[in-house]
Amino acid sequence: MSHTRVRAMAENRIEVDPKVMMGKPVIRGTRITVELILRKLGEGADETALLDAYPRLTREDIHAAMRYAADALAYQEIAIVS
Repeated sequence: MSHTRVRAMAENRIEVDPKVMMGKPVIRGTRITVELILRKLGEGADETALLDAYPRLTREDIHAAMRYAADALAYQEIAIVS
């Protein structure tokens, strides 16, 4: 993981617990995964739709999920085997 633990888990809004959602990154204190947020945004949902569908979610949580994912990908090492 690292890069300063994926920017301190996107400023303490993201947590990973093996007992919650099989250890996937979630918004702290919820079962809302970073993956779900990104998939919904990728399918065309806007922030308002997400906030309406998930009342415990905040705009800051959505932004933290995007930062977390971008940071995780930016520092991911890829081994090319030929």
